[in-house]
Amino acid sequence: MSHMKMTYYQHKNLIFKKLKRRDFLKTTTALAATSLLSYKPLIAEPEKLIGIQLYTVRKEISEDLVGTLKKVAKIGYSSIELAGYRDGKFYGETPKEFKNIVNDLGLKALSSHNGIRPEQIEKIVEDNVRLGVKYTVLPYLGNTQRKTLDDYKKLAEQFNTYGEVCKKAGIKFAYHNHDFEFELMEGEIPYDVLLNGTDPDLVNFEMDLFWIKKGGYQPLDYFNKFPGRFALWHVKDLDPATGKYTEVGSGNINFKEIFNNKSTAGMEYFFVELDNSKRPALESIKISYDYLKGSEFIQ
Repeated sequence: MSHMKMTYYQHKNLIFKKLKRRDFLKTTTALAATSLLSYKPLIAEPEKLIGIQLYTVRKEISEDLVGTLKKVAKIGYSSIELAGYRDGKFYGETPKEFKNIVNDLGLKALSSHNGIRPEQIEKIVEDNVRLGVKYTVLPYLGNTQRKTLDDYKKLAEQFNTYGEVCKKAGIKFAYHNHDFEFELMEGEIPYDVLLNGTDPDLVNFEMDLFWIKKGGYQPLDYFNKFPGRFALWHVKDLDPATGKYTEVGSGNINFKEIFNNKSTAGMEYFFVELDNSKRPALESIKISYDYLKGSEFIQ
């Protein structure tokens, strides 16, 4: 048989391929039309990456919890970090009740600041798990807890214990810094003692970008020195004229440079925070949100 002529099987296979291609194109076209109708971007919009530390709006929350959370959500914030745990409740609500409030508003409670003592850790973690957060954070060390460098070494061991309890429960532990951790003690930086003395698998750090700069150091130096340790960030700006807090984008902190190194830091979530403000808190967090939303570097 001539090579120009097809056998029965070759002819059959060619028809089969054409049919398959025709079906494929029909199916692809149908799927494309459907996907256009129900399109949802695979990459999250910028606002979905922006969280808020509720300590910023503590006064407003004390007057109207649900109303304030609604305003926070309306601005565009989609995740929150709490700072109102006491006696087994979050802002006066049981873990289940607060979780329902947050869910109804389309918010996600990702982290909670809790004053922690060794005898309380089990209960605190239990309540945090019920709420559904991913992190429980120790936000501060009192003066009596950090008098010497040995105190910091003991605290590092304590943090490892907290981390073990959290890990067993399926959440993570983190410590939030201020500026006092950067004051030299016996020639050493206490913050470094905490980082070196803790197990990376058990203890994370929530870097406050304002306080580390206030303490005389730069976030990037620590990202490179201790890569992957800074899963959480507090995003607030520093006014060079006053040395105090200001809205994000209004001060001298280079957020673009910092966010461009988030992978080195190991950052998972960040939360806008403004401890105090000249403006009403809700106005300040909107200014901060609008700046971040319009910035490409948070993607």
